[in-house]
Amino acid sequence: MPRAFFSALLVLATMHLDSSIAQDGRAAERGRMVEEIAAMARETGAETGRPRFSDAVMAAMRKVPRHRFVPAAQQGSAYANRPLQIGEGQTISQPYIVALMTDLLDPKPGDTVLEIGTGSGYQAAVLGELVARVYTIEIIAPLGKRAAQLLGELGYLNVSVRIGDGYKGWPEAAPFDSIIVTAAAAEPPKPLLTQLKNGGRMVIPLGVPGGVQELVLIEKAPDGSVSTRRTLPVRFVPFTREPTDR
Repeated sequence: MPRAFFSALLVLATMHLDSSIAQDGRAAERGRMVEEIAAMARETGAETGRPRFSDAVMAAMRKVPRHRFVPAAQQGSAYANRPLQIGEGQTISQPYIVALMTDLLDPKPGDTVLEIGTGSGYQAAVLGELVARVYTIEIIAPLGKRAAQLLGELGYLNVSVRIGDGYKGWPEAAPFDSIIVTAAAAEPPKPLLTQLKNGGRMVIPLGVPGGVQELVLIEKAPDGSVSTRRTLPVRFVPFTREPTDR
């Protein structure tokens, strides 16, 4: 074998190895993140009723590349179990909270889910791994546009993004098997309750901005009656109305 050809093969093999190591490094970070999520689930299980999250939810958390959903300056902390700033005064939620809210929805492969508050698109991507269709609404146009582009680049063709007022929901795609709200409201928006299927679930933080908020599971019975269960104290950005294009 010519020496030059052998050298070229060696360079290619080294490049491939470096790439694999880099990918494995991210996979290892996600693995550690999932272990921390599992530990927190055990610690908070008495409050949430979820001491162990489903294998499907944990697999989605292990798969979705969270580092792609945060600004470049934050990528070194992408798999830390804490919220991070994503710009426009918004945050990407703590991974444990993302996993908890997802698990509380009890997602099924054939479900159609509505998300209010797209943010970076990370929660939508996690849901996109678990259900048939995700509709997500973001009121802050630059965030919504970036999320839509990134979700498309990552192949989440089952996720649709809309810029607009999430309070109104997405009537033409309703009813939904479940609804997830990632901003704190004083009370559940009535249009969202209307768009939730009988037998469906909604997870929403309730409380006033800067005050006590609680993560609440709302269940709509087959007869249309609604029950609520409070889980954990949380802190989310406030639910806002009127669309902005900043």
